[in-house]
Amino acid sequence: MPFIFPHTSRLLWVRTAALVCTCVTFSVASHGAHLGNGGDLFMFCWSFSFAGTLLILLVELLGLQTRAPVSWTNFPITFACYATLLCLTASVAFPINFLKGSQPQGEARDHRIVATVFSCLATVAYLVEVSLARARPGEVAGYMATTPGLLKVCETFVACVIFVFISEPVSYDRYPALKWCLAVYIICFVLSAAVVVLCVGECTGCLPFPFSRFLSAYSFLAVAMYLTATIIWPVFQFDSRYSNRGSRPPYCSSPGTCAWDKVVAVAVLTALNLLIYLADLAHSARLVFVSGY
Repeated sequence: MPFIFPHTSRLLWVRTAALVCTCVTFSVASHGAHLGNGGDLFMFCWSFSFAGTLLILLVELLGLQTRAPVSWTNFPITFACYATLLCLTASVAFPINFLKGSQPQGEARDHRIVATVFSCLATVAYLVEVSLARARPGEVAGYMATTPGLLKVCETFVACVIFVFISEPVSYDRYPALKWCLAVYIICFVLSAAVVVLCVGECTGCLPFPFSRFLSAYSFLAVAMYLTATIIWPVFQFDSRYSNRGSRPPYCSSPGTCAWDKVVAVAVLTALNLLIYLADLAHSARLVFVSGY
C-alpha cells in the first residue's frame, strides 16, 4: 500500500466531508423541501459539486491521476474553487428565496433549514480544500493553484452571475454604452475561461507566444475594460438623464428580486470584478512561472 502523505490525507478527509455535505443537501432538498422549479439552480449547484468531488476521490483512490485527460495539478483545485463559489451562492440565495418571509411551515421548512445548514458546511469544506491545495510561496505547483489562477476562477464565476442578472430582464439594450459593457463582460469572460481551460488541459505550451506575457497583457487589458464598465453601467442605469431608475421603485418591496435589484447587483459585481482583475494584474506582474508556463 502506497504511503499517504499527511497533506494528501487531510485533503482526502476534507473532500469526503464535502462529498457527504453536498449529498445530504441535495437529498434533503429534493425529498421534502417542496422547492418546485424554483429550486433547479440550487439543485444543480449541489449535485454538480457532489459529482465532481466523487469523481476526484475515485480517481485519487484508484491511482488514476496519470491516466486522466487533464492536468491533475490544476484540475482538483480548479473544481474545488468553483464548488466553493457555487455552494456559497446557494447558501446565500437559497434561504433568501425559500426561508425568508411567508413560507410553508412544518416538515417542508425543516427540510429547507437542514439543506441550508449543510450547504454552508459544504462551502466551508471546499474552502478548506482550496486553502490546503493552493501553492505556498516558493512551492512548485500548477498555475491554477497560484493566486492568479484562483482569481481567474473568481473572474469567470462573477461574470456568469452578471450574465444571469442582465439577461432576465434584458437591461443592456437601451444605449450603445450599455452594449459596450456587455461586450466587456463577454470578452473578459471568454479570455479568463480560455486561460482556465488551457491550464487544466495542459495546453499552454501550444501557444505561439509566451504564456506569461499573454497573462500580463490580458490582465492589463481586462482592468482597463472593466474600469470603463464600472463607470458607464451606473451612469446609464441610474442617472436621471438616461434612466428613471434613480431610486428603488415601490413594487420592489414585495418578496423576491426585481429588475432594479438586478441592475444594482450588476453594478456591484462589475466593481467587484474590477478589484479581482486588479489583484490578478498585481500578482501576475510578479509571479515567477514554473517550467511549462
